[in-house]
Amino acid sequence: MSQQPPRSWRERVREDVDAVLLRDPAAHSRLEVVLTSPGLHALWAHRAAHALWHRGPSGRLPARLLAHWARRRTGVEVHPAARIGRRVVIDHGMGVVIGETAVVGDDVLLYHGTTLGGRVSGLQGEQQGRRHPVVGDRAVLGAGATVLGAVRVGDDARVGAGAVVLADVPDGATAVGVPATIVTRRTTGLPDDGPSGGQPQEPVADPS
Repeated sequence: MSQQPPRSWRERVREDVDAVLLRDPAAHSRLEVVLTSPGLHALWAHRAAHALWHRGPSGRLPARLLAHWARRRTGVEVHPAARIGRRVVIDHGMGVVIGETAVVGDDVLLYHGTTLGGRVSGLQGEQQGRRHPVVGDRAVLGAGATVLGAVRVGDDARVGAGAVVLADVPDGATAVGVPATIVTRRTTGLPDDGPSGGQPQEPVADPS
């Protein structure tokens, strides 16, 4: 995204709230979003935990404790080391899991039950580097979607509800099924008419 980053935490909060209002048809006011959106609360807690994590060893335990508290409060589990972009919306929130080395781009929409998990074949320490997915800008992951391993879900891609992704999803593609297969490809970004991107709504099934 080419937009200028927020200049203050107030602008960042406003941007987050506006993103929820834009993507969630069940949200009716900023006050409602601020007070009742568990996905938004989870993201705010993650930002604080992420900052603590990058203070070094002294911040690791406080970061994990904050993430643990946020999980109990929101039903969303995000490792403090995970990298999450701007204007990300976690709709409904419950059951979302984002692993340690996951990267989530800007303007991503995650429905409840989404998992960005790792694939580790051996004991702890045998696998180095990134072991969780990268999700590109403006991607949409449907309810119950599971993306495992060091794979990439491309920009403007869509993952259907309940799909299990074990390989890369190209930019602009839609992946459905277990294991997921590519059923459509798009060459443009999301249009102004919302997250459907001109594709059938069934794969991501907004339960709002």
